[in-house]
Amino acid sequence: MPAFLTSLDDGTRLECRTFGTISPQAPVLVFLHEGLGCASLWRDFPERLSRATGLPALWYSRAGYGGSSGVEWPRPVTYMHHEALVVLPALLAEFGISNAILFGHSNGASISLIHGGSGQADKLRGIIVEAPHVFLEDVTVESIRGLMEQYEHGDLRLKLARHQGENVDCAFRGFAETWLVPENAASWNILDYVEKIRVPTLVFQGENDQYATVRQVEAIEDAAPGFVESAIVQHCGHHPHFEATDLVLERSTRFIRKLMEKPGASGPPA
Repeated sequence: MPAFLTSLDDGTRLECRTFGTISPQAPVLVFLHEGLGCASLWRDFPERLSRATGLPALWYSRAGYGGSSGVEWPRPVTYMHHEALVVLPALLAEFGISNAILFGHSNGASISLIHGGSGQADKLRGIIVEAPHVFLEDVTVESIRGLMEQYEHGDLRLKLARHQGENVDCAFRGFAETWLVPENAASWNILDYVEKIRVPTLVFQGENDQYATVRQVEAIEDAAPGFVESAIVQHCGHHPHFEATDLVLERSTRFIRKLMEKPGASGPPA
């Protein structure tokens, strides 16, 4: 799974990784990482889900992360909208993907949901999200405040630099400083996009997630007009695909196989 860079029309260079052969029309798993993630921090999970489902996979570092182009910070509160509405469609087009299943974690989950309800989701067959945010909770902001303390006075910067490289300050501060602005935290809400999602959606939420509560899942279930399947993962925090790998692989594989049985369906994939 060698990393390589692909350039978008605006000159942005993205570190990408693939597993399996991506071909036109065939379904592709597309992974979107968390707010402090990057391509390498997925470890072997994309490959494992790819093997389990028989579908090729694509995952990448967003601009400002890993080996991708840097960005200026603080970022605008709309940075996830830009990723969902501009960057992700361009990346799918670059790889010739016309049939995608998104797997998003945390910020990547929010990006997946925005894209799914954007009106640009004609290439989308289904969505899987872990630890999604559709609005900001107090627990989210307080946890990010704690991360800032660890970054400035602990060893978090050193740990992140092993994966983020020269983008380490961009990755952390571009994420954290955005949400420590009270106006940003109070105003950010993507339920208007969730209300327009028509494809089947699978939601994982750790019961002990330090960044969000089950209210996020309940809001998605209430707002989405299409089929939503949810799993509250016991004894699990913010990273279900690492903390409950077997469960996430099994539920995701079953969900994807049912998607393949009823291509294009917007109701329950059963």
